[in-house]
Amino acid sequence: MSANPAAEIARLREEIRRHDNLYYVAAAPEISDREYDRLMERLKQLEAAHPELVTSDSPTQRIGDQPVSELPSVAHRVPMLSIENTYSLEELKKYQERVEKLLPGEPIEWVVELKVDGVAAALIYEEGILTHGITRGDGRTGDDITHNVRTIKNVPLKLHGKSVPPLLEVRGEIYMTNSDLVKLNQEQKEKGEPPFANTRNVTAGSVRQLDPRICAARRLRFFVHSVGMTEGLKAKTHVEFLEAIRGYGLQPTPMYELFSSFDAAVAHCEEVIEELHELDFEIDGLVLKVNRFDQRERLGATSKCPRWVIAYKFEKYEATTRLNDIRVQVGKTGTITPVADLEPVELAGTTVSRASLHNADEIERKDVRVGDTVVVEKAGKIIPHVVRVEKHLRKGPLRKFVFPTRCPECETKLVKDEGGVYIRCPNLNCPAQVKERIRYFAGRNAMDIEGLGDKLVEQLVSTGLVKTCGDLYRLEDRQDRLLNLERMGRKSVDNLLSGIEASKSRGLARLLNALSIRHVGARVAQVLAGHFHSMDKLLEASVEELSAVNEVGPIIAQSVYDFLHGKFGRETIADLQSLGVKMKAEKTAAGPRPLEGKTLVITGTLKNYSRDQIEELITQHGGHAASSVSKNTDYVVAGEKAGSKLEKARKLGVAVLNEKEFEEMIR
Repeated sequence: MSANPAAEIARLREEIRRHDNLYYVAAAPEISDREYDRLMERLKQLEAAHPELVTSDSPTQRIGDQPVSELPSVAHRVPMLSIENTYSLEELKKYQERVEKLLPGEPIEWVVELKVDGVAAALIYEEGILTHGITRGDGRTGDDITHNVRTIKNVPLKLHGKSVPPLLEVRGEIYMTNSDLVKLNQEQKEKGEPPFANTRNVTAGSVRQLDPRICAARRLRFFVHSVGMTEGLKAKTHVEFLEAIRGYGLQPTPMYELFSSFDAAVAHCEEVIEELHELDFEIDGLVLKVNRFDQRERLGATSKCPRWVIAYKFEKYEATTRLNDIRVQVGKTGTITPVADLEPVELAGTTVSRASLHNADEIERKDVRVGDTVVVEKAGKIIPHVVRVEKHLRKGPLRKFVFPTRCPECETKLVKDEGGVYIRCPNLNCPAQVKERIRYFAGRNAMDIEGLGDKLVEQLVSTGLVKTCGDLYRLEDRQDRLLNLERMGRKSVDNLLSGIEASKSRGLARLLNALSIRHVGARVAQVLAGHFHSMDKLLEASVEELSAVNEVGPIIAQSVYDFLHGKFGRETIADLQSLGVKMKAEKTAAGPRPLEGKTLVITGTLKNYSRDQIEELITQHGGHAASSVSKNTDYVVAGEKAGSKLEKARKLGVAVLNEKEFEEMIR
């Protein structure tokens, strides 16, 4: 045995705590599982030989030997108030106005965090030692779940560092990852027990178990998002608090961002919703918080909610179905995107038969295979995506999906983004890319070319009539060949050419969006056009000048610069200029805006518009397109197979328009 067991025990505990932090918090393990197990086995041996040296904060004491007899109630030292919720950008704007009215003239920084869908809890550390874990309960009193919190591997039993506050209460969310739910349900199947429906239900049931061994087997985790009662905490802002607790060995909610304006924070929210598929845990919204603690104190709280925080939530819908096939498609920038062909299933009032699998890494991470039963989710405005595979329902061995190494359209060898996850076809003349670029260029959100639909684009590219965006403006000289295309009579040709000519005057913002520059969508295009006003000014801008524009940043700036100064981009812009395409920012159109100040929600399938197209129309006419129905909704535009949103509108007495009535309104 050790000559100095106390010293070796202390060293082992410190080393194990460090490796726990590296593995569960930093996601940067330094040793293998076997090496970690050896450290733990040695510590257990020493503590068994010297029971007088065992302490409650030892890594060996994560799981108690005996179940508790009950969950006592514990009063919160500071009430755990609920958060005000909103489902619309309009209500977010009203919240901003209320806060700014209470802090007149003061600059306000905003932090945006993920709203993790788990179980709220408070952890209390006294002199750095975990003493209590308490559920939120009714906000004033919660259940004592200390015995279960101690089993959560990324919750330190003893805080790191020498200058920890004498009293520190952190609040956050206990949660389970989707990949751990997959493993748990496989284990349930092997034991002949029923599977769990979702991660939140498992978490809620696990933290209230009397036997901590059950909770330990569920592999729960904890994110910190707030501060409760403290003594000696030096942080003056929320971001400083999050960085401080990271140093103590606790894990703050990931992907938090600090913004100097509310508008930038809201724009970030819209971007994050598009990235939900990258997360292995469930979120049901985003949280916007005032960063400075002194401003929070002055804002105070109502009887129910703090005034310095609001949750921007979105409705989520899930369905389970069979994956019939995985196909890959080539996008306008060459991205090879895998798409799941599904057994049709009802989701959010529409029938879904396809879902995005996003990239090769995601297929590998989720172990998605043809023939699997999968959970499909739709949240907010994003397209449906596969959340997880129900592996416990997998029947027999299924073949792993092999991602292609060559473009399915032009056979060019595919390349992976440096430091990224996307695989691309580098051939800019790839027929699939050309079709997608032309289709996007002509779309309602871009150059809005009337009469140029998907089928016509297919014919124009496949016959060689159109190889570049500029070729669209040369069709005037190729009318005879246009007349030879399927379903193209003289009237159709005249309408098409008229639409192409009209598109020359769409303005700089629409053009920038239409050019298929990586990372540039309608919003960024508007920001760039509003700042530089002309293509000439944009071409003169350096990467640093582009990056300095609010809402742009270094990645987008580099992408824009590379396109504008690369051979393909330079030639495309010069060609379009020579053909008379206007490249200056369009002036705001005068005249009536019939939807000014109105909030509209779209539901069901429309005959004449995609979702993006009708939302663009709403914006053009002064309205706001929201994703969910509330008492503040002015109109719901209902297409075929409209579902729960239509029912909710009727219950709330919201006016319902069909497609024709909507068109009459904007005329």
